[in-house]
Amino acid sequence: MNITLPFYAQELFAPYRYKCLYGGRGSGKSYSMAKALLIIGKDRPIKVLCAREYQNSIQESVHSLLTEQIDEMEFNNHYTVKNAYISGKNGTEFIFKGVRHNVQSIKSMQGVDVLWLEEADTVSQVSWDILIPTIRNVGSEIWVSYNPNNEDDPTHKKFVNTEFPPQDSFIQKVNWTENRWFPHVLIQEKDHMFKSDPDLAMHVWEGECRSHSDAQIFKHKWSYEYFEVDPKWDGPYFGADWGFSVDPTVIVKIYIDMENRNIMIRNEEWGLHVELDDLPAMFDKIPEVREYLIRSDCSRPETISYIDRQGFSIEGARKWSGSVEDGIEWLKSWNRIIIHTDCPHMKDEAKNYSYKVDRLTSDITTKIVDNHNHCWDAVRYGLEPLISAGNLGILDYL
Repeated sequence: MNITLPFYAQELFAPYRYKCLYGGRGSGKSYSMAKALLIIGKDRPIKVLCAREYQNSIQESVHSLLTEQIDEMEFNNHYTVKNAYISGKNGTEFIFKGVRHNVQSIKSMQGVDVLWLEEADTVSQVSWDILIPTIRNVGSEIWVSYNPNNEDDPTHKKFVNTEFPPQDSFIQKVNWTENRWFPHVLIQEKDHMFKSDPDLAMHVWEGECRSHSDAQIFKHKWSYEYFEVDPKWDGPYFGADWGFSVDPTVIVKIYIDMENRNIMIRNEEWGLHVELDDLPAMFDKIPEVREYLIRSDCSRPETISYIDRQGFSIEGARKWSGSVEDGIEWLKSWNRIIIHTDCPHMKDEAKNYSYKVDRLTSDITTKIVDNHNHCWDAVRYGLEPLISAGNLGILDYL
């Protein structure tokens, strides 16, 4: 039988002390680990401890997942499935334990070749301190799969949220985009969640942590979805922000849907290390950009002058004391900010643009973190006349 696995799964067959797959739902990470272990266990005898922090019954383990994959890969002639364990003709053995309630039996366990920790985001530091020295066979491995929850979870801090991940490790983030068998029904669920609750969707489907989501500046204001431009909308408006090495250069195209009071972000172009001579070609990737006025960051007059000489209509946006805060409040006054699916960097900034959080108290302050804001700055520049005219009444200005 021809068994197919995702591209990243080939590393599961290489010798590493730690193998970690983490990310959102629908990525196939648990299926990949189950298949790889069954293939390895068919090739040579191994003892696999399948564990999680809590396991009150065998139904809460990966027993059913392994059984399903044995049937799918037609390994029934090799493996015998019992209620509490799975064994192979060559001596391979899969056993299932909950760590928290089986500490002593796990500490005394001998001969484990592979520890597979499923739902490892819930594994406590105490459990890690017990498990690591227990898995001590020569060439033994620790496999980890989980959906990230909090930045400070011990497993996430051990493998991802650290400057020094374990040596001799394979660590890979995998999401639904890496799963070519991702079912259509889940595509519908994913798309709906991105429309209704994009912050939750980033956690569930993109494998992002939940930490400080309440600090998100545009929380509950934005969605990420496909739309067609309605001729009744006002615009388009174009805004640009300058960058080069660390910060990106960004240009965006925006419409105003007055009927529904929505801001519609239709296009973006985003780039690091974009040379001055390459800016016109970058801008030209956005339709109609030469037909309308571009408003940009006014701090680079030489760049504005160069773009103007290349046949674009461009001017520096006006700034004033508090213009960033005023712009944010103006944007938040609309019902929704809808980001087209052609604008992934805009989506990432919507998720990460945030207020500062006090390190000691975790209180959310009113100070804005100067990061993840380049697309948003471009939006503010593009809409600057509408923002500055806010005290006149937006309906009077349009």
